[in-house]
Amino acid sequence: MTHEPSHQIGDQVPPGSTAAVPPGVLRRAIAASSIGNATEWFDYGIYAYGVTYISRALFPGEAAEATLFALATFAISFLIRPLGGLFWGPLGDRLGRKTVLSLTIIMMAAATFGIGLIPSFDMIGIWAPIILVVLRMVQGFSTGGEYGGAATFMAEYAPDDKRGFCGSFLEFGTLAGFSFGALLMLGFDLALDSDAMADWGWRIPFLIAAPLGMVGVYMRARIEDTPIFREIEVHGQKESGGKAELSDLFTRYWKPLLTMAGLVVALNVVNYTLLSYMPTYLQLRLGLSTDQALVVPIIGMLFMMVLTPFAGALSDKVGRKPMWWASLIGLVVMIVPMYHLMATGFVGALIGFAVLGVLYVPQLATISSTFPAMLPTQVRFAGLAIAYNVSTSLFGGTAPALSSWLISETGDTMMPAYLMIGACLVGMVALFFMIETAGRSLRGTHIPGTPEADAELATLRAAGPRA
Repeated sequence: MTHEPSHQIGDQVPPGSTAAVPPGVLRRAIAASSIGNATEWFDYGIYAYGVTYISRALFPGEAAEATLFALATFAISFLIRPLGGLFWGPLGDRLGRKTVLSLTIIMMAAATFGIGLIPSFDMIGIWAPIILVVLRMVQGFSTGGEYGGAATFMAEYAPDDKRGFCGSFLEFGTLAGFSFGALLMLGFDLALDSDAMADWGWRIPFLIAAPLGMVGVYMRARIEDTPIFREIEVHGQKESGGKAELSDLFTRYWKPLLTMAGLVVALNVVNYTLLSYMPTYLQLRLGLSTDQALVVPIIGMLFMMVLTPFAGALSDKVGRKPMWWASLIGLVVMIVPMYHLMATGFVGALIGFAVLGVLYVPQLATISSTFPAMLPTQVRFAGLAIAYNVSTSLFGGTAPALSSWLISETGDTMMPAYLMIGACLVGMVALFFMIETAGRSLRGTHIPGTPEADAELATLRAAGPRA
């Protein structure tokens, strides 16, 4: 029996040389990236699927009013994410991707764990929702660096011709974490009576975040920073400081930032409406039972998980833009019919959710290969963290609360569908301006896919790897 050496990646892979990454090292890099995303979405899963119990335990008022407060609190964590992006992004471009990712996963897991310990509103009154808001803000601040860093880390380790396939496992982690959280909450809901679930059962899934976070810290401690980042470090091409980097980012790279932000509007309005808000929508707006409302998205997400790596691999062959066009157009055409189908009952909800989920997969599977490739190495972490989180906080994380409010104001249960269509149209406009980067190298200090980047890459390859 042979054992893989335990020495560090820096001893095996020259700076810049993603082609020299051994398969075992690449697998560890994928796992180290994905575990943080899974932890983040585990929190979203248990919050979304436990929102009715959280609202009863930590908020005053009637069920509908308390649920709206709980959804608004969910949105608050997204409003703080841009601050996290502004803090962690430049730090990740100066200190390295690995350092920031180790810190963010600790903060995420600790905040999720803390939610499970908050005393009820009956015990401490207004302090219960206040503590929840504070912990959701910590969650949002840490997440502001987590996703941008994880996607950057994944993309900078993956071989150019397999970046779509490798990157898809970050989103596989998204669905796995969300599904795991949802299944846990559903399992406790089925195993416990209503009083026990409302009293203490909903808290247990939150407490499980602590060991998940520790696993993530361990995995990230065993891996070195990306060869592409170490290459600009060797050449002294890192940004000199946070202010200089932000100035450079907003003056030289504002076009890809705006393009990315537009794509994120489509991506995350669909994401959070379809995944986070759906259990509440099916139960409160369409009249499904609690268990049925939880089962529908879980089955849909498990189906999406199976398809995600295949969609990522397909994007390596046909390109990222065709995948996005197929997804956006398909959703615009099918959203309204599938929402009408979901309103017919449990079976219709299963079919409708599955169809929308399948149409969404081409976007989801290619996030981690598409977005990091829109910016050069020295500003990649910061640019991705800022553009992604600003757009997500304004449009994605607020989508569940906005959908609920629009339904209450208009009485039209189709409002989430209209919101998703509008977001997809914004994404189509942005997609016109995106550069196709499938198979292109991410090395260097120019935007991948441009003539300047090609010229720089030729120079780097001629010079050879520098250990």
